[in-house]
Amino acid sequence: METKMLRWISGITRLDHVRNDDIRERYGVVPIAEKLRESRLRWYGHVPGARPKGRPKQRWTNTLHNDLKITGLHPDKALDRDLWRQRARRADPATLRDKR
Repeated sequence: METKMLRWISGITRLDHVRNDDIRERYGVVPIAEKLRESRLRWYGHVPGARPKGRPKQRWTNTLHNDLKITGLHPDKALDRDLWRQRARRADPATLRDKR
């Protein structure tokens, strides 16, 4: 159909014996099969392989890293037990009660 339309636009019929490749070259049009292949490959580049439905699983290490970031602790500071306990127990109101 695409070549038929290009022939109609240029006024060339099949009786003129002009090759389809020559007509496409004149208008700078690639074959439709190549355009379809290009879009399939471009789409596949976004979705290679199967991915599970839903959001990614929340892993313990992800939660731990988020907690460390919120409290301002670094794993290297775990050796300083007093500092570690002080920052790790910020949310426990019972520790304040026990200190009185």
